[in-house]
Amino acid sequence: MPITQVAQVSNMLQSTIAAAERVFEFLNEEEEDQTVENPTSINGLNGNVQFRDIKFGYSEDKIIIKKFNADVHDGQKVAIVGPTGAGKTTMIKLLMRFYDVNAGAIMIDGHDVKSFNRGELRQMFGMVLQDTWLFNGTIMENIRYGRLDATDEEVIAAAKAAHVHHFVMTLPDGYNMVLNEEASNVSQGQKQLLTIARAILADPKILILDEATSSVDTRTEIRIQKAMNNLMRGRTSFVIAHRLSTIKDADLILVMNEGDIIEQGNHQELMANNGFYTNLYNSQFEKTQSA
Repeated sequence: MPITQVAQVSNMLQSTIAAAERVFEFLNEEEEDQTVENPTSINGLNGNVQFRDIKFGYSEDKIIIKKFNADVHDGQKVAIVGPTGAGKTTMIKLLMRFYDVNAGAIMIDGHDVKSFNRGELRQMFGMVLQDTWLFNGTIMENIRYGRLDATDEEVIAAAKAAHVHHFVMTLPDGYNMVLNEEASNVSQGQKQLLTIARAILADPKILILDEATSSVDTRTEIRIQKAMNNLMRGRTSFVIAHRLSTIKDADLILVMNEGDIIEQGNHQELMANNGFYTNLYNSQFEKTQSA
């Protein structure tokens, strides 16, 4: 028993030392400046996005995006597809300036993203992710988090646009129902619709949708897809897609592999090319049929 206890204490000490190293490494990092001199205002911007010769790596000796070019016009629905590790999510992180590019520039309506204050830049974006995030509070408070000064009527209008109003009205306390810490007292599909209602209320210029329907059943997926179509109408939208059948109507599909755009066009054009996208698209149906 004493030997076992010594071994356990030794194991805890090693874990503590490893954790402490990470904490001090974080504390020693230089804080990045969130503001710039004479920042560009986001007022009046439309949501045109240009990627110019983007080069990026999380460390300089491992460049994962080598030369990325794309022009996205306001109101377009743009799908980013490709195998795991192709750089899809990385492009979104660069767009929102969670990281800065090593070379090249990302422009919004002709303004480099580095010319905006980061906080203001991110006000232009609305995100609906695969992993929903709701907090302990009423449904009304969770939706209103998209725009804190919204009235009750505006919150309800957003819920109706997200096809979640009817569900909320069937609950005992309606919009005053309190979600628990894990939001486990509503289903995954309803959580997704609530986050879409939050994004509709925020009314952003640019939307980012990260496979928001992948963890729900087909019937719920149809409802979420309708809500997302309401959300995307008239806005620039970036959709990270794994199920290619959901993005056949995209205005522009960017096919990424190993950090580069290897094909781009709409669904019909890419299928006619009979290239990487065609193989990716057909392979999903082959898997479905064999299953």
